[in-house]
Amino acid sequence: MTDTSHHRPLRSFVLRQGRLTTGQKLALETQWPKFGIEFSGKPLDFAAEFGRTAPITLEIGFGNGDSLAKMAAASPERDFFGIEVHRPGVGHLLHLVGDGELTNVRVMHHDAVEIINQMIPDGTLDRVQIYFPDPWHKARHNKRRIVKPEFVALLATKLQKGGILHLATDWEDYAIQMLEVMTAAPDYKNMAEKGGYAERPDYRPLTKFENRGIKLGHGVWDLLFERV
Repeated sequence: MTDTSHHRPLRSFVLRQGRLTTGQKLALETQWPKFGIEFSGKPLDFAAEFGRTAPITLEIGFGNGDSLAKMAAASPERDFFGIEVHRPGVGHLLHLVGDGELTNVRVMHHDAVEIINQMIPDGTLDRVQIYFPDPWHKARHNKRRIVKPEFVALLATKLQKGGILHLATDWEDYAIQMLEVMTAAPDYKNMAEKGGYAERPDYRPLTKFENRGIKLGHGVWDLLFERV
């Protein structure tokens, strides 16, 4: 059998359907037509999607969407584009978007790498956020982590000059790997004064899991890197 492993494309995650609550199902039925974007493989026109021109924040893997909805509500001058593969999380965010009457959020349920490669035009993003991505904590699975040299290089092509890539994790060994990857990436510079980890910016809300972890003495590491 021929080994074709080196031909496999980089992927962020596999789509996960999961069990929907009644509220999530209703939100998908009623809010997706207004705020959801189907994968087409064709470049997005963000101004047309949002009906205006504003700084674009992309969040990759927004989980249940609580943080993204809070950021969108707190920054109506910005537009937020979220990608998530877990369908209940998409449903929950859409529920929050509908309840909060948030017009500055759009959502996709598809593999992030394919969306970024095929649908996001170069130089259009003001900020990219990857908060608490799957750490794949077993050593043999570390290669599945999304923050790796080829992926941050791809993101650099989509960020405007001066745009920010913001990473956060509560796994120390992943934080170390993230810092190594980002420090070596030629298209970015560290925004932290001493070249290490950054303080959590005010715009990133604390999640309930993060709050719980902090109370238990667990660490959280933020990394802020500017596109140069």
